[in-house]
Amino acid sequence: MTEYYIPTREGVGELVEKRSRFLGHVWRVSSEEEAREKIEAAKKKHYDARHNCWCYIIKDGPTRYSDDGEPQGTAGQPMLNVFQREGVVNVCCVVTRYFGGILLGAGGLVRAYTQSAKDALDAAGISVVRRWVAMEVPCTYAQFEQARREVEAFDGVVEAVDYGADVVLSALLPEERAGEFSARILDASAGTIEVLEAGEQFKDVPLRPSIFE
Repeated sequence: MTEYYIPTREGVGELVEKRSRFLGHVWRVSSEEEAREKIEAAKKKHYDARHNCWCYIIKDGPTRYSDDGEPQGTAGQPMLNVFQREGVVNVCCVVTRYFGGILLGAGGLVRAYTQSAKDALDAAGISVVRRWVAMEVPCTYAQFEQARREVEAFDGVVEAVDYGADVVLSALLPEERAGEFSARILDASAGTIEVLEAGEQFKDVPLRPSIFE
């Protein structure tokens, strides 16, 4: 099984620390060239900022970062660490600093750039890319909550719900757990719910889908 994590969407965040404004920005990218384009666009947009620090990680490609004039080790590397801790790849992040006139010191800079990158990533969200088995789960309204919980218990996600005379959950299950999930649903429903497979997909899916949030 191969899976990896990427940003779900573009994300932004803002942090003010001792009058300095830190604007964090995260993008999903697929190549070093695309990451460089995002960085250059950010520098052009925030040409009047004191610093535009950045980092990117390309799956099966390069990992780069820059302090852009901040003391060495206080910006780019701490930003990069945020994504490495989460295992996120194909990501580019720029944190722009508008200096507020008060020095933060090395520790303060590390904390500010780390938090800015994390806030932007939180805004972007994280998706897992892997092979899924698409499944249709027909059930009664009384069985709906149990069926939904079983999908989540098997690390699956509910993509859609069709409310008709009965309910049909359209779900994605990790391919290695699909068979076990079908057997579990059949057993838990005393044989009244039979899951239908609807093919396989290799795609990115948010770790925390918003359909029930």
